Amino acid sequence: MRLQFLGSGDAFGSGGRFNTCFHLERAAHGNVLIDCGATSMVAIRKWGIEPNDISTILVSHLHGDHFGGLPFFLLDAQLVSRRTTPLVIAGPPGLRERLAILMEAMFAGSTAIVPRYPQEIRELALHERAEVGGLAVTPYLMKHYSGAPSYALRVETEGKVLTYSGDTEWVEELVPAGRDADLFICEAYFFDKVMKYHVDYTTLMKHLPRIGARRTIVTHMSAELLDRRDEIACEAAHDGLVVEF
Repeated sequence: MRLQFLGSGDAFGSGGRFNTCFHLERAAHGNVLIDCGATSMVAIRKWGIEPNDISTILVSHLHGDHFGGLPFFLLDAQLVSRRTTPLVIAGPPGLRERLAILMEAMFAGSTAIVPRYPQEIRELALHERAEVGGLAVTPYLMKHYSGAPSYALRVETEGKVLTYSGDTEWVEELVPAGRDADLFICEAYFFDKVMKYHVDYTTLMKHLPRIGARRTIVTHMSAELLDRRDEIACEAAHDGLVVEF
């Protein structure tokens, strides 16, 4: 399975990186975006991704650097890419209301536009394994204030398991979320500074043996951690990175 980090950055453009957005290619059911941060349409164009091939967008939590690109994606689908194929957007409770608020704040009147294609917005219940666009998705509760539940997402598709932490300080829920995953993508914000709402690299590494993922890649790094990349023992994401798992 092929995944590309279209955007691997934090909210503030550290290292000149795009906001979080991962593109997962599948043999069937269409491709998947995992998070769609504010810069995601720019990243999609930069890396030559066809928006109409994306059938599902999964959202970890409702911060602009993780779902703020949706208004651009949806208007592109309607006005530029002329989408006709179905699109499912799935994320935490509150997604539907917050997306409508965001659409109106950024493009007044946009919520009145009726899509030319079948569109579904789904709100995922904590710990409930849901079938979404040919995926099995199980959300786990993280500790990261966003005005709605912030999730880690355990995604099963085509015989593989991918877990993405979203943003969070260390919580025990990360252990079952990532257990034995083929690919565990986890944020690591600072090298060893412990703070609210974000996990640091040192704390993550201490717990990785308990998670037992086959492969771990850290992402969403601050400028401080990017400056210490040579000290990172596991794989670190960068914009454009392609991984096969």
